[in-house]
Amino acid sequence: MPVQLHSRSSDDEGDEARIEIIPLIDIMFFLLAAFMLVSLSMTHMRRVPINLPKASTSISDSKNPPYQIAIDASGVTTWEGKIVTLSEISSRLKAAAASADTRVLIAADAEARHRQVLAVLNAVRDAGVEKVSFETQQ
Repeated sequence: MPVQLHSRSSDDEGDEARIEIIPLIDIMFFLLAAFMLVSLSMTHMRRVPINLPKASTSISDSKNPPYQIAIDASGVTTWEGKIVTLSEISSRLKAAAASADTRVLIAADAEARHRQVLAVLNAVRDAGVEKVSFETQQ
């Protein structure tokens, strides 16, 4: 719109500048979708890479247990990606007020030693947790 130096008369009806809302809404939806996709791609599984053993009789569980413990092939035990000892496992589960509904998922590598898996299971049981599952591949 050109700049006018004189005042406009009431009978001179020209186009007034206005903000178009529809293109702005389209841009905002595009930005929202782009940020959502970027944030989903930035989400990392905080797990240790484990080669799970296969089980033909495994049952898929739709509930996600709140506590996941992983044991890799060399016997290193991790809790949510951080290395822990057996006493730390027991103390963390006791501090979490282990109730009857507390569930733990143990994911052990197929090459992990049986002794290490049982030690983790004993630490979980010492904390008073009765619902323990083992993660496998189908």
